[in-house]
Amino acid sequence: MNLLKKSPLFLSFFMVAAFLVGCSSSGQTKMKHTEWCKIRYEHAEELFKAGKYGRATDKLEEILATCAGTGFMEQAQFLMAESYFNQEDWIEARGEYGSFILNFPGSPFIETAEFRKAISSFNMEFMVSRDEANTTIAMRDFERYLSNHPDTPLRDSVNYYYALLVDRLAEKEFQTARLYWRMDKYQAAVIYFKEFLETYPNTKRREEALILLARSYNELDQFETAKLYLNIAKNELKEDDKDSRKGIEKTEKKIAKAEIAFAKRMKKDSEKKRIQKEEKDMQN
Repeated sequence: MNLLKKSPLFLSFFMVAAFLVGCSSSGQTKMKHTEWCKIRYEHAEELFKAGKYGRATDKLEEILATCAGTGFMEQAQFLMAESYFNQEDWIEARGEYGSFILNFPGSPFIETAEFRKAISSFNMEFMVSRDEANTTIAMRDFERYLSNHPDTPLRDSVNYYYALLVDRLAEKEFQTARLYWRMDKYQAAVIYFKEFLETYPNTKRREEALILLARSYNELDQFETAKLYLNIAKNELKEDDKDSRKGIEKTEKKIAKAEIAFAKRMKKDSEKKRIQKEEKDMQN
């Protein structure tokens, strides 16, 4: 009878004890998992420092897949991006830096991640004959970086890379204009060269564009305009630019020769019209 009366109290103690044991077991499991993640991360970090970036990414992928809530996600994500960056796998690097920026905006590594994301974009494959999407993406990344970090000590570096990206766009426009010139579509070439010079006034292709623009106008028998653009090229010519000097001299000769041929043609056409008019008057 006394045993029956004490049973509820006994059961209560048993349940509490069981709960405490369970909590202890769960806590130990969590501690073991955190320790596993710590060891895994340290191993990945050692591989990274040894320059074994491919093996490091394998370990880091495991951490990112299984270690949420352990405190190693931020470090693992950044080290993953750094590994791809050092492997010069620019597409993967940009993607990993992007994930890091999105997931850890308050990280002390955020500025580095944003800058290297832009550098990764800059280094992605670029060909003049193809779409300039990668160039536009890189320009946007650098612009965003400067917007977020206006006082950055890396501003000169950003300006350097940005100028190179502008040169890429300029080169594509120049090649388009020159293609029309090579196809003897001089009116279209004039339009594209003028737009090119207006959009990219400081381009390294400026002298060449001015010379080709002058040649295009020459082919269209617009000699005064041709001379105008050729004189601009001559006035801006650098002393050591031998190629442009030769191009200008050659174009001057072409214009002079074309003017003479044009004058002869006009004189011949005028004489032909005069004879036709006289014959018509005689018939009347």
